[in-house]
Amino acid sequence: MRTVLNARQLTPSAERRGPGPGIALVDPLPLFREGLAAVVRRTPAMHWLGATGHLTTAVRMHERLRPDVLLVDSMLDPHGHLATLLTGNDSSLVVISLVREPHRNAKFVRATLSAGARGLVPRSGEIGEVMQAITRAHLDRPYLDPTLAPFATGITPTAEAGTRRSLSRREYEVLHLIADGLENQAVASELYVSVETVRTHVKNILRKLRARDRTHAVSLAYQSGLLSGGVLQI
Repeated sequence: MRTVLNARQLTPSAERRGPGPGIALVDPLPLFREGLAAVVRRTPAMHWLGATGHLTTAVRMHERLRPDVLLVDSMLDPHGHLATLLTGNDSSLVVISLVREPHRNAKFVRATLSAGARGLVPRSGEIGEVMQAITRAHLDRPYLDPTLAPFATGITPTAEAGTRRSLSRREYEVLHLIADGLENQAVASELYVSVETVRTHVKNILRKLRARDRTHAVSLAYQSGLLSGGVLQI
């Protein structure tokens, strides 16, 4: 079953964009989304753009709202695929991971920094800590909460960021269709592009995933969590 991006799943703010960074959130808990929205709206030189509780609508929200800072619940992006995708296509975007307790470890911190995140803060922390992370990550890049900084000992976030070879959104779509069993012609028809364009995307996918062929690429994508249960994890 293919992922469908439904604009009605988004909750964009009706406020006009003002000075200061625009903030958006990807988090499954409505109370958390509403709470952060209320605090951001009360904060000078910062404005709320919107939120979604679904990973499948996060890319659409980014394209529609173009936030300066995007906070993401670590449970929804445990491997950093969303951070890699969005920062790979928007170098100015500041992604902050809201780190849940199971992800408070060196493996997650390193992977998230490598994926392009510019801030990490505990999701269970005080709201003031989250707001400080937003401000510091937007101004300083990167920002690590003091309780998470020990997990990054020995690495430089700016050096780690971008080490992954991120797929573009279109390449993700092509990979998803390949996993569905479609050949190049069928993929081209599905995406309304030429077969040659599809071939180019496939070559890029193989290069970035370091795969031998299409089957190997799909296998690697499942192993890494990039694809799961036939649904593209974006």
